[in-house]
Amino acid sequence: MKLYTVSEFAEKLGVSVSTLRAWDKEGKLVALSTPTNKRRYTEEMLYRALGIKNRQEPKKIVLYARVSSSGQKPDLENQLNYLKEFAAGKGLAVDEILSDVGSALNYKRKNFLKLCGMVTRGEVKTVIIAHKDRLVRFGFDFFEELFAKFGCEILVANKSEDMSPAQELAEDLISIVQHFAARLYGQRTYKARKLTKTVREVLASAADGQAEKSAAEQR
Repeated sequence: MKLYTVSEFAEKLGVSVSTLRAWDKEGKLVALSTPTNKRRYTEEMLYRALGIKNRQEPKKIVLYARVSSSGQKPDLENQLNYLKEFAAGKGLAVDEILSDVGSALNYKRKNFLKLCGMVTRGEVKTVIIAHKDRLVRFGFDFFEELFAKFGCEILVANKSEDMSPAQELAEDLISIVQHFAARLYGQRTYKARKLTKTVREVLASAADGQAEKSAAEQR
């Protein structure tokens, strides 16, 4: 029967000697003790250790949904129901559901950060979202590539690029204006408030004009 020394066994597994000592102490893989009090490992222990080393928890399938404001919570529920039906249609068993109420420009959303943490810990196999901008407004390709590096696929249920409500796009644009206005003039200065108000009015006027145009085309 072949016996391995601690260093030989560690090299075979690609782990450190301290890891073997930890496994021994925890009772996961207890070494043999020779009459001269030397620690040795057998071939059978090698196979068992490989099982310990390679064993992983099954990766999760996660649904992620988002709306911009609390007034859109009914839309959030509809979005989640849509994602559940989509997953079921693909034969995917959902392990966790995450959702946020907040702008797509806000990268500090509670469950968005939780999702990113899960992905970077290698816990997630697939993230399912309704549209790209449910995850982020800008930089989707970056996050898609980043998640892929951790073995996670982002599955977009509806890949149409024009699905987001105009109001939400407007609010995101206003958020950008508010941010830069605050940087230029200060958070509560008259100039910052005036610039934000002007942009809001222009967007509202554009939305009204588009609505009137659509109504006229339908006549």
